Amino acid sequence: MHTGQMIFAQLMEFVPEYEFRKCVRRYQGNHRVKNFTCLDQFLCMAFAQLTYRESLRDIEACLRTKSKKLYHLGIRGKVSRSTLARANDRRDWRIYQDFAMVLIQQARVLYSNDTFSVRLKRAAYALDSTTIDLCLSLFPWAKFRRTKAAVKMHTLLDLRGNIPSVIVISRGNLHDVNILDELVFESGAIYIMDRGYLDFARLFRIKEASAFFVTRSKKNTQFQRLYSHDTDRSVGIIADQIITLTGASSCNDYPEKLRRVVYRDLETKKRLVFLTNNFTLAATTVAALYKSRWQIELFFKWIKQHLRIKAFFGTSENAVRSQIWIALTTYILVAIIKKRLALPQSLYTILQILSTSIFEKTPILQLFQDLDDSLVDVDNANQLKLF
Repeated sequence: MHTGQMIFAQLMEFVPEYEFRKCVRRYQGNHRVKNFTCLDQFLCMAFAQLTYRESLRDIEACLRTKSKKLYHLGIRGKVSRSTLARANDRRDWRIYQDFAMVLIQQARVLYSNDTFSVRLKRAAYALDSTTIDLCLSLFPWAKFRRTKAAVKMHTLLDLRGNIPSVIVISRGNLHDVNILDELVFESGAIYIMDRGYLDFARLFRIKEASAFFVTRSKKNTQFQRLYSHDTDRSVGIIADQIITLTGASSCNDYPEKLRRVVYRDLETKKRLVFLTNNFTLAATTVAALYKSRWQIELFFKWIKQHLRIKAFFGTSENAVRSQIWIALTTYILVAIIKKRLALPQSLYTILQILSTSIFEKTPILQLFQDLDDSLVDVDNANQLKLF
């Protein structure tokens, strides 16, 4: 990258354009398109994410003030509200979903050697969903409750690097547990879920795939204790039992043994009961794994705080899904750049700096090397941090 390029153009050099064009061809995204291509749409929407634009009018105004520089940003088509709105409404959102998954695979390779709070050789994933609230009168297709609309973002988060490995966007009325039917489980991996995913027939599928799960038990779970292991109450382990299920349907849904770990948090005094099909991990490790599930809650809070997925630029289902996927793509792209350039700053700091430097012609590395160290990543309890 040479110093004549603007920051935005330098960022977009990390976009694998060949893979992007494959996704476009797969869904005929540029069919009968003459001026404003899918790449133009993606660049405009990525610009909106990086600079915190709030509306189509906002995007149009900012880019038109730099109309002589748009070519150097990679944007070949004329930018207007109507053109961008039409593209968001009509260009198949699956283009950006597939492209996001391409970047996710690249990011997972880059972050594969990262560690997390639990020392573990096998892969560990946290599964959960977050609800993105919408206005029912503007988004009637996303009916969630009688007076509320919403979409859900179901995420399987790789705890090494906090990179999502699977993301599914659904309407708000889809129950979380149904997403287990769409996952392909990795042999030897550990899947950590809350008790909203407690469905023994689906959990047995994880076991049959030679994978492991850690989840919370419900109060009405019926079981019979076969035997107990010795425990150390000084570290919070109250019970470590081998059980079989005795419920009318659960014993058929999961006919084999399970492990039940009862844990009391030494700080909050809260009592938690875990179920797992892993019989070799230490009971304290099982508890620590479930505690690490909090990373996915931080991920959801972080993207809602720093990505433009609260106010939408269009009201159709296609426009909403496209904006969410492009927002996630931008997040993954910045995470890839952080790793490839070995930037020491947090993702939050990187995004803040990029938002004010997008039209500068400074090399990216120099932009971050010139920072005053005393101003970088000041500890602020109000800001959520991911890597």
